[in-house]
Amino acid sequence: MYENKHETIRFGTVGSPQSTPTSGTPAAIAHIRQLGLDHLEIAWVQSVRVSDETCAEIKAAAKTHNVTLSIHAPYYINLNSQTAELMAKSDERLLMAARKGYLAGAKDIIFHPGSYHSQPPEQVYERAKQKLLEITGILKEEGVKVTLRPETMGKSAMFGNLEEVVELSREVPGVKPAIDWAHLHARTGNGSFNSYDEFAAALKLVQDRLGKDGLKTLHFHISGIAYTPKGEKEHLPLNEADIRYRELLQAFVDFGVKATAPIEAPEPFHVSDALTFQATYRRLLDLKHGTAKHGDEE
Repeated sequence: MYENKHETIRFGTVGSPQSTPTSGTPAAIAHIRQLGLDHLEIAWVQSVRVSDETCAEIKAAAKTHNVTLSIHAPYYINLNSQTAELMAKSDERLLMAARKGYLAGAKDIIFHPGSYHSQPPEQVYERAKQKLLEITGILKEEGVKVTLRPETMGKSAMFGNLEEVVELSREVPGVKPAIDWAHLHARTGNGSFNSYDEFAAALKLVQDRLGKDGLKTLHFHISGIAYTPKGEKEHLPLNEADIRYRELLQAFVDFGVKATAPIEAPEPFHVSDALTFQATYRRLLDLKHGTAKHGDEE
């Protein structure tokens, strides 16, 4: 069993591992531990249909197996919905994911923050901020102790670049970033944001805006990705992608990042890619702290 007191990133998968022998989230949690991973992001991406009793079973399984949990809320959330009816439905999806996620023992609720709808980014940002202030206020009154995490998005037409997500985290209590590194790479549309210097600059931005503690409470999505000039096309397994993940992990090590990092590769590659990320991170950590075994040195 790997042990390194310097290890501060918990890797896992978005959605249950495909190799889970039986159905149900508690079984997926047990399988995550059997694989040697530490985190599961429960993918309630279509809707939140789970009983309080099932939530209690999920929470108990996570505690038993020492697996941390996050929730990926439904895709159909938009902090900039264009009608009152659509906004009300969006609000309820996010609130329900937070309420049920809290009962299931999840600390973080990840969601796609919305679209610009051809409106000025500054206007959309203000509307998103006010909506998050409203929703976090409701959750606080209800005693639902979770962190809402707007995710960086992979298309330039979508609200949620790195600066927007980090600034929302600075201005709204109860909100912190979910940084999808593949999305940031794809969002450029030209293959940039794919070097150590760019990864380090992003972490420096988080540190500057949120303080050093901002680097200690992060949540990442990582994967390979295909993209067009307009941005994200689809997620890819690592062996088909151009993302320089070793440089990304080196930046995590150098900045002393503390995070949960579920891997969002397509099935059936998400387990193997998660284990690759974890093993590479651990090797870089061992090299930095002089704990690498013979044959690992570079």
